[in-house]
Amino acid sequence: MLIFVGMGLWDEKDITCKGLEIARRSDEVYIEFYTSKLMGTNLDKIEKFIGKKIKMLERSDLEEKSRWIVERAKDRTVTILTPGDPMIATTHSSLRLEAEKRGIKTKIVNAGSIINAVCSLTGLQNYKFGKSATVSWMKSRVPLDVIMQNLSINAHTLLFLDLHPKPMTIRDAINILVDTGDVGELFAVGIARAGSENPVVRCDRLERLKSYKFGDPLHVIVVLAKLHFMEYECLRVFAHAPEELEEIVE
Repeated sequence: MLIFVGMGLWDEKDITCKGLEIARRSDEVYIEFYTSKLMGTNLDKIEKFIGKKIKMLERSDLEEKSRWIVERAKDRTVTILTPGDPMIATTHSSLRLEAEKRGIKTKIVNAGSIINAVCSLTGLQNYKFGKSATVSWMKSRVPLDVIMQNLSINAHTLLFLDLHPKPMTIRDAINILVDTGDVGELFAVGIARAGSENPVVRCDRLERLKSYKFGDPLHVIVVLAKLHFMEYECLRVFAHAPEELEEIVE
């Protein structure tokens, strides 16, 4: 069996009780930090917490060389630990699909992800979000196009920030967005270290967010569409939004 266990957002203690039990019972345990990272811990701490040796996977192990993982799951229980929720990354969905097609049973143990954490930290309503996108170090118009598409249907845009070769900051991402389009006056929320004891949440126009000190990664951005009045109130309280945010309240 091939099991995908979410590790949550920040450190080794964010794993669920069910996930922890499964990892401890598994014949082999692997972990990957390509699709995301746990900034509050490291491999040594995770191994001590779970009580088992854990092997680190590279990107190629999850993609072009993934067949060997599936083969090992034929006659033993193999668990892959993933930051956040296992199935947010399409890489994991592809690996699960490959296993099932070969007759190998799979299982998923869900955990907290940045998607639900964003709503919790900001007060933004889940049903108001449209497509998400990633701001890459390799400049692309895709994030800008997704923002505009979402604005056309009055939907917020969650922007993931590139992790490779290093985690991108909110300032970096805004510079890239502004270079590709006239978006500086849009309202947005910057979020840093979701899931930690000291997350930072700040709402303002994109250009102004560049000057705010968010601290260490991981960072994400939400570009705002029209707001429900309750979203506005939450952003004023939880994200120190300026009064002028009222301009986009429906």
